[in-house]
Amino acid sequence: MEEEEPVKADEKKILSGIVRILEDGKALDPVVLDLRQLTSMTDYFAIAHGTNTRQVQALARDLQEALREEFQLRPHHVEGLSHGQWILLDYGSFIVHLMLEDKRQFYSLERIWMDAPRVTP
Repeated sequence: MEEEEPVKADEKKILSGIVRILEDGKALDPVVLDLRQLTSMTDYFAIAHGTNTRQVQALARDLQEALREEFQLRPHHVEGLSHGQWILLDYGSFIVHLMLEDKRQFYSLERIWMDAPRVTP
């Protein structure tokens, strides 16, 4: 297995900001996975869940607003916002998955990507 590449300071700042923003919104179990050695689709996944669709939608909106204000970042693509069961925010080098707990357990992204190291922002 290849040696783990260190997270760059600017990436760490953004990832740390994502976790902070999600925690401020009472997201549950936020996790950041480092996918750089496993896929070319993105560098990181941030995953968290909420207790109901309104909270998941609010988390997505708050995160988009905060990333735009703090880091001048806008998502390339957003999916699932209207339903609020699983929202995907694609920022290119990182993708944020916000979902209901049952969706998170069923799709188990952490298990699928179990070889990805967890990032401690």
